[in-house]
Amino acid sequence: MLKRNSFDDELNLPHSAENIDQNLNETAFKSTPESHGILASFMKDYSKVLIETPIRAFNENNLQQIVNNVDYGILKVLQGTWVSYNHDGQSDRKLNGSGIHTTIMPSPGTNAGTIPGKYSFECEEYIEKLTFDLVPGGVRNRGGANEQFCGAVKYEQSIKSVNTVPGESALKYTPIHEENGMYLWLSDIFNYAATEKTIKEDRGIHALEPNAPNRDLYKSGYQDETLFLIVNELGQKEYVTLENLNGRPYLSIVAAKELKPGDGQTGPYFIPDYSISRSGVIPHGSTITLLGDLAPDNNGYLIKEEPKFPYGDAAWKYDHLSISRTMGGAGASEAEPINLDKAPPGWVFETLNKDNDPQENRIYTQRILAHPLYPYSVRPDLRLRDSIKGEKINNHVLIKMSSKNKTGAQGGILNVPFVNRFVTTVEMNMRMWIETVEENGKEILQLQYEQIIFFEFDFGDDGGTTSWPHIQVNTLRKIEDVSPEQRQLMEEQFPSARKVESSAAASGCPYHKS
Repeated sequence: MLKRNSFDDELNLPHSAENIDQNLNETAFKSTPESHGILASFMKDYSKVLIETPIRAFNENNLQQIVNNVDYGILKVLQGTWVSYNHDGQSDRKLNGSGIHTTIMPSPGTNAGTIPGKYSFECEEYIEKLTFDLVPGGVRNRGGANEQFCGAVKYEQSIKSVNTVPGESALKYTPIHEENGMYLWLSDIFNYAATEKTIKEDRGIHALEPNAPNRDLYKSGYQDETLFLIVNELGQKEYVTLENLNGRPYLSIVAAKELKPGDGQTGPYFIPDYSISRSGVIPHGSTITLLGDLAPDNNGYLIKEEPKFPYGDAAWKYDHLSISRTMGGAGASEAEPINLDKAPPGWVFETLNKDNDPQENRIYTQRILAHPLYPYSVRPDLRLRDSIKGEKINNHVLIKMSSKNKTGAQGGILNVPFVNRFVTTVEMNMRMWIETVEENGKEILQLQYEQIIFFEFDFGDDGGTTSWPHIQVNTLRKIEDVSPEQRQLMEEQFPSARKVESSAAASGCPYHKS
């Protein structure tokens, strides 16, 4: 989890907030060698939360100030409408679509109980509109002695595939994906210890009866002390409070049933192991929760160079391929890879048989390497690599998220019965790069992402389960930062595109006015 450095002792952050807003509102931000503008001025205000980091005390008198200074973290720079973007160096693509998706589905006629391992494969370019909208007021999560205030950012995503019309020069744009949901910046942890007011308001325990055991030890009339059974100096057993225990050994404990003012001050304190969550609703019948964080390099969270993508043999990494190990890996491996920066191997265009493909590893994946969009049909994020060639990227922030983390808190995926039965969606991983691109001495923001969803359906000849990657990648800029031609295309294809405005009011969160 990351925290605002300037928010340790003060709840009033006008200076920091104004600086961030100013940077965000200047679509043509002049860069300087010292700062490189938008992201640099933003990320300097954040650092990692550790166990020794001071936890702020919550006071109801500060609630309005907390609401007025919602922390959206790096998510704040996303506000606005983003659209697919092709830079001038890629004009040969003629706006065909900056995005690439690969989709693998069960072949008609198959199911887990009959002929296994047959699949259909699609790979298309697409265009996209992705809108982010800050939710005002933040979200208050109450956990007793622990409170967390989250910055919520709504998103809406619309995607259309781009295909040529046979016999015509026209392009066909077909809706293929709609999604909406929220990102949360999981920040602003407070300690809310019990007070006389909260104890009185929330008390659900009767006062002690006059003849209650050890009543004289409970000065308030309520069982709000922990009692310790000891053997005193006279060899007699008696109960004492913690105040009178004085380090003596005890035989048993009678736990307190009521709070005292100040209870909860000594922890345990909650430190989230992730800073960002994403919850999404996908019309195919899945809902997702991803958890993740900013991924630093050796110098911190602001990475002062362009994103790095592999070339040659190094690109054959199964975590990013549309061909999984369980699909046979096209007969290749990371030790003996296929070089995706060269033409496909000769066997890709051969008629395969038991002699040149005895284990059926090649025929199983031949069509993916033979696809017209090769090498992107095999490793889609190479489109991201090639999309930024010729650009001057001063710095970027990388966000990594997953529904299945190796350690710590876990996200998850829920599916409707049909999906669970035939094409179970089991895992989703995402990388998102927020970049500052310098053009003509000025900086603008650029967004790139890769998301990989793993399906499981049918079985191999040996009864094993096959993992089938579904991958989406795209490069986007805010609609005001693309060329008039690209903007016109987006407005024609997504006529509902609107100027983004903050919601009028939060949905009852985080508090109600009395």
